[in-house]
Amino acid sequence: MDKLFLIAEINRLKQEKNAILLAHYYQDKDIQEVADFVGDSLELSKKAASANADIIVFAGVYFMAETAKIINPDKKVLLPDSNAGCSLADGCDPQNFRKLKELHPNHVVVTYINSSAEIKALSDWVCTSSNARKIIEAIPKEQEIIFAPDKNLGMYLKKEVNRELLLWDGSCIVHEAFSLDKLIEIYNANPTAKIVAHPESERHILETAHYIGSTSGMLNFIKNDMATTFIVATEAGILHQLSKEAPHKTIIPAPSHEDNTCACSECAFMKINTLEKLYLCLKDERPEITINEELRLEAIKPINRMLNLS
Repeated sequence: MDKLFLIAEINRLKQEKNAILLAHYYQDKDIQEVADFVGDSLELSKKAASANADIIVFAGVYFMAETAKIINPDKKVLLPDSNAGCSLADGCDPQNFRKLKELHPNHVVVTYINSSAEIKALSDWVCTSSNARKIIEAIPKEQEIIFAPDKNLGMYLKKEVNRELLLWDGSCIVHEAFSLDKLIEIYNANPTAKIVAHPESERHILETAHYIGSTSGMLNFIKNDMATTFIVATEAGILHQLSKEAPHKTIIPAPSHEDNTCACSECAFMKINTLEKLYLCLKDERPEITINEELRLEAIKPINRMLNLS
């Protein structure tokens, strides 16, 4: 379908159906442009909680739309493609996670928002990369903690807060795709550049970074820092917002192990969503996210703790 037609129809349907479109920074630039709000996981969670709309369309991956439904049980929540999963969330099996909890009954469970409703329901706290440190520091030092499912974020937090965390062995395939050798090669060619990285990246990447933070944190750092050139180690979708909000800065995507068209790391799940799927989703009001009410009531408890602290 013609792009201009799709954009016009999406805007018309949003108004006609009192729908709000939330898009993650990692979405295709055309989807970001038509969205009512673009943000990272924490910002989108807050926006979903305060959405004054009958329909929430979540242009992201499944766990994000599921979280929006947990927060907004009376609203219709749609996802352009139900196959938009997440390697990190999919790698944390609820049955095995329950067994881990049973082995460590005295531990408080802090779970990264990149997880299923079932995992959230087994948790005491939910966090994002923006507020994970704040949440862990709010837990008494003598209290033992299980942190799941991202081991790289967990190892980063252990170092930052100087306390032991029992980590689930999970990771994001996108943030583990960066090549240190290629990154050093680019940095040597651009010695005045600053490296910024998402804490889901592996330790050897984080150890090279001048700044480590959430997607929105990286965006703000690049906008406000005096440097003019930055090497960015996160999913390539952020480059679109950077080109808009920091047009005078030179942005170099961190290279991945595999060669691809942009020499950077892209999330195939995020890129499943398209303008055409977004249009059809709004037109037909499906795929719709549904969640068992008993599960939802358990899953919302740690989310509300996070939102209240944040």
